[in-house]
Amino acid sequence: MATPTEPAAPRPAGPVTLRDIAEHAGVSLATASRVLNGSTRSVSPELSARVGRAATELRYVSNGPAQALARQRTNVVGLVVHEVDDPYFASIAAGAMRVATDHGLLTMLASTFRDPAREVEYVQRFQAQRVRGVLLAGSGRLDDGGELARALGEFSDGGGRVALVSEHELPFDTVLPANSRGAAQVARLLRDLGHRDVGVLTGPSDLRTVADRLTGFLDAWESLGGDRDAVALAEGDFSRGGGHSATLSLFERAPRVTAVFALNDLMAVGALSALQNDLGRRVPDDVSVVGFDDLWMAADLQPALTTVRLPLEEMGARAMELVLVSSGESARRAHVGSELILRASTGPAPRRD
Repeated sequence: MATPTEPAAPRPAGPVTLRDIAEHAGVSLATASRVLNGSTRSVSPELSARVGRAATELRYVSNGPAQALARQRTNVVGLVVHEVDDPYFASIAAGAMRVATDHGLLTMLASTFRDPAREVEYVQRFQAQRVRGVLLAGSGRLDDGGELARALGEFSDGGGRVALVSEHELPFDTVLPANSRGAAQVARLLRDLGHRDVGVLTGPSDLRTVADRLTGFLDAWESLGGDRDAVALAEGDFSRGGGHSATLSLFERAPRVTAVFALNDLMAVGALSALQNDLGRRVPDDVSVVGFDDLWMAADLQPALTTVRLPLEEMGARAMELVLVSSGESARRAHVGSELILRASTGPAPRRD
């Protein structure tokens, strides 16, 4: 008796597409593309075999000329930032654009206005424009990995280069600032100055930069003998206004705080305004203030702002260098350091009766 065989898979009407192959094999579109278009990014033997079987069963025929056209790249690189008017991103962009210009490339700058969907949209638009590479300079989010990962994967599989600034937990070349280490330096400074009642202006809770800086501070605070649960927290957006409103909220709940650590300098600017103009607190006699990033205006504030310095232009330059030079299979991690800059906004904890 003949052995029964499985019926042949129904062939889609019209030309078979990569999406048809991906759905038939039960894999992502990016994985199907890597297998069938000869990407240098590795795919497990099991998934590769599944894609190969699906292609055979559906009688897939690749479009060589279309693939070749898709791999042609212009002398343009895409740079995506959260806020184009934020000095943090402006400094990173300056470093990146300088390197691109030195290599005869044109930089196309796009701002997401902190909307995650725009990141995906811009990557897809850059793919359609066949730009040579994409540099994402915004902080990663704790839920990175969905649509953004797929869009970047398809861009990379099509021959584009990808680099990131700040932790994203995505498999691409990344420049990593010392966020956790810098925050730990702040904790040690405040403990050494005798502060015990402290508050942190945290920024948006879904940003990985916020998570890294906050965890770095709290872990160090606890290791130095402080009570991490007693640290007062107030969330606001990463802006001057966000820091102002978060400071008012913080002191309404924790009026005995003697030191405020803002997780970026723009929030620290808002904190200084709220403390001195709204709450009538002297800085640093009553409350010390510390920021993070060392933006260009930090030294010119009244009082000058103690902050953690990151080499922002260098970060942008190194990220653009990663875009320009391929590394082969594995993603590279370029670490940059931090430096605590002590200025007039921070002093010893005030004496209390």
